[in-house]
Amino acid sequence: MIYKATMADIDAVADLATQLWTWHSKEDMVARYTAQIPNENCAVFVYAAKDGDPISGYAHCQLRRDYVEGCTTSPVGYLEGIFVSPENRSKGVARELLKAGEDWAREKGCTEFASDCELSDILSSRFHTKAGFKVANRIIHFTKKLD
Repeated sequence: MIYKATMADIDAVADLATQLWTWHSKEDMVARYTAQIPNENCAVFVYAAKDGDPISGYAHCQLRRDYVEGCTTSPVGYLEGIFVSPENRSKGVARELLKAGEDWAREKGCTEFASDCELSDILSSRFHTKAGFKVANRIIHFTKKLD
């Protein structure tokens, strides 16, 4: 069962988000999704096996109006994050969460949908490729301390 998250789902979404982005605290994620869930330019979709079961997957989608690598239109639907608990992987849950995000982006007038992942994240890269995404570019970011 996939549905658009409400404020009642914040704790569950924050728990999953901290498993995806382990360097963030739950408090950080609660604050983030408290702002994101009611925002009309964002959509957070959640998965529960059946009504009343705990949420065990989520996808955070957003409209991006700035430049999106490889895209030529604006706004672009963007998959900001997706996570499915290990016990529910390889069952098509992530693909269904992605489909909900793509459908939402279409409803918002988007004709393109994009995402990203770390170069070293092989599982995420495989998921994106299997889901029909094409690599737009590979870049290396540099930083330098200024004296």
